[in-house]
Amino acid sequence: MKAVMIHTFNVRPELLTVADPVPPDDGVVVQVGATGVCRSDWHGWVGHDPDITLPHVPGHELAGTVVATGRHIRRWKVGDRVTVPFVSGCGRCHECQAGHPQVCDRQFQPGFTHWGSFAEYVALHQAEQNLVALPDDLDFVTAASLGCRFATSFRAVVHQGRVRAGEWVAVHGCGGVGLSAIMIAKALGAGVVAVDIDVEKLDLARQLGADVVINSRVTPDVAGAVRDATDGGVHVSLDALGHPETCVNSIENLRTRGRHVQVGLLLADQRRPALPMDRVIARELELYGSHGMPAHAYPEMLAMIRRGALQPDRLLGQRVSLEQSIDVLVNMDRFLERGVTVIDRFA
Repeated sequence: MKAVMIHTFNVRPELLTVADPVPPDDGVVVQVGATGVCRSDWHGWVGHDPDITLPHVPGHELAGTVVATGRHIRRWKVGDRVTVPFVSGCGRCHECQAGHPQVCDRQFQPGFTHWGSFAEYVALHQAEQNLVALPDDLDFVTAASLGCRFATSFRAVVHQGRVRAGEWVAVHGCGGVGLSAIMIAKALGAGVVAVDIDVEKLDLARQLGADVVINSRVTPDVAGAVRDATDGGVHVSLDALGHPETCVNSIENLRTRGRHVQVGLLLADQRRPALPMDRVIARELELYGSHGMPAHAYPEMLAMIRRGALQPDRLLGQRVSLEQSIDVLVNMDRFLERGVTVIDRFA
C-alpha cells in the first residue's frame, strides 16, 4: 500500500509503498475512504508524543470499509462502513468497564501507539468494543471529520461542559475543534463568544452561529472583553487551541461557578501552565479535561447529525491527496487551514 512515512521527527515525511497490514486477532483492517489532517498529527511529527516510535505512519481521524477481520471478531464483517474514536480502550480495565475507554491506561490510538490512516489501509485493534458503524447516508469525508475534532468537541461541550440552552459559552481558538464546539453549543441553544487571532476564522465562526467574535490579536484584555459581552462572564469556556494564554483566558472569563474545559493539547514546554487558582477558589470554578469520546457515545452525536441539528460538512475545508497531505502536515504550525482538511484520494 501507499503510506506517508515519518523516519525522523521534524523532518519531512515521505510517500512510500509498504506492506499491507494484516488484521490482529482482536482487530480489523480498514480500507481508508477518508482521513483528516489534524494538529495532533503535527505534534506527533514534531516529536511531542512519547507513544510514537519510528518509522511511523500518522493519521487518526478515519472512516472506511472493513476488508479483513481477526479471528476473534464477531460483531464486524467485511464490507461494514466504520469509523473509530481516536482513543480506543482495552475493554477490560476498570475505566473501560465503567464506560470511560477514552482514559484507558492501555489505550490504543491509531497514528500514535500504532501506524495510522495516512495510508490506503490501516489495522485497528480492539475492534469489538471500539468500532462505530456509520449510517449509509453519511459520506466518508464527513465521517472522517468527526473522528477527533468534532467528536472531541461534542463530548467537551455536551458531557464535560454540560452546556444548557440559555447559557453563554466561550470558545478560544477557531480551528477544527473550536468551530465544531461553536456549532454544537449553538445546536444546544447556547449563546457563543468566539475568540481567535485570525479574521477569516472569526468570520467563519460567525457564519456557524457565534453571537460575539473577539480578535485577541487586537484586544488587550480578552477575558475582560468576554465578561463585558456576556454580562459578567460565560457559564462554560473551552480552550480549543491549547496554549498557556488561551487556557488562562478561558478560566478568567468565567462567571462565578462557571466551567472551564481544556480540549486543546498543551505539550512540550507548555504542558504545565501557571493557572489563576485564586480565582478558581474564590469563584468556585470547575476545571475539566476532555480527551476524545468513547464509541458508545457516538449514536447521540450521529442522531443529531441525521436530523440536521448538526452539520459537520459545513466545517470541511480543502480535500487533498495522500501526497499533498505531507505539505499540509508540515505547515500546520502556520495555522493556514480554514476548516477541516481531509485526505480523500489515495492512488
